[in-house]
Amino acid sequence: MNSAILITYDQEDSINEAKGLCDAAGYEVVHVIRQNYLQKPKYGISGGVVEQLEEISEKLRPDVIIFDEILKPGQNYNLATVLHREVLDREALILEIFESRASSAESKLQVKLAQLRYEMARAKEKVRLANMGEQPGFMGIGKFEVDVYYNDIKHRMQTIRSKLEKAGKQRELHRQGRKRMGFKTISLAGYTSAGKTTLFNKTTGETRSQSKELFTTLTTTTRRVMIDQEAFLIADTVGFISKLPAYMIDAFKSTLEELIHTDVIILVIDINDSISELKKKFSSCMRTLSELGVEQDKVVYALNKSDLLENDEIERKIEFLNLKENKKVISVSAKTGKNIPQLKELIKEIVQSQNYHKPKNNAWEGAKKTFGN
Repeated sequence: MNSAILITYDQEDSINEAKGLCDAAGYEVVHVIRQNYLQKPKYGISGGVVEQLEEISEKLRPDVIIFDEILKPGQNYNLATVLHREVLDREALILEIFESRASSAESKLQVKLAQLRYEMARAKEKVRLANMGEQPGFMGIGKFEVDVYYNDIKHRMQTIRSKLEKAGKQRELHRQGRKRMGFKTISLAGYTSAGKTTLFNKTTGETRSQSKELFTTLTTTTRRVMIDQEAFLIADTVGFISKLPAYMIDAFKSTLEELIHTDVIILVIDINDSISELKKKFSSCMRTLSELGVEQDKVVYALNKSDLLENDEIERKIEFLNLKENKKVISVSAKTGKNIPQLKELIKEIVQSQNYHKPKNNAWEGAKKTFGN
């Protein structure tokens, strides 16, 4: 495992998530630098902290420096130049995880598209540095001229989008086939590592790979599940995460669009999280679902890992999430099976009572007012 120095926010939930990302990408964190602010113009951090980082780097000699925020190309180059080490920002780190997790042909194409979008945003800066005679120590570009380099990326992106479009059409044919056969569909959604895959396994009897690592699932898997002698199809999807750029969501759109066409969405929430983590993760999930165009009345809120909490604590967190009056909230445990039969019954009730002539506008205003955009 390669070693890394991590620069992140001075908040426990940020530190824990950043360490989880590092671990998922195969980096052992040997030192953590905590900061209140990570968006200073030249380096993202102050010059004084850069000097301290330089000393620590010389002593610990990490393989990479991981910066838990989105860096501009110039900031990345400035840090890499001073520290003489590769610098990975939050986007690059997530892309490395995506690349290592992708298993199907479609998910590999989606990851490649996201990588090219990341690269395109930095293309002009890299060419400028190369023309100045600089040799940035991150993702070197060789001697391409800016138009050749930029157009090469655009061409490769176009090719991948074309392949993903074909895969999307195939997915649409599958959806139409399921509809003709009368199958109702359920999709699992939620923040990464909330327990979606564990819940998927518990409801279907599957043994899909599950772990505490982030982004275990990148490929949507669909299986049949019986609810009161009626067959439903349930799908596990890629997990959400905070500060995930729009282009990454766009790259996985053909997978995530299953959430738009499904009959019921089970939004899996780790109710054992701290209040600050709960707020951040729930806000991120709601925002992503809203951006995808998901209708709120399809959503069931499954409060997972409820076996770890007392009922009064669960009730307090339900009230905090502004879900107290919501009739589609249920406490479950994917690990022990707590309330899984009740969850299935709730799903069946929703499908039976659904009005298929719903208004097109989404009803996310309450969540937006509570948690921001």
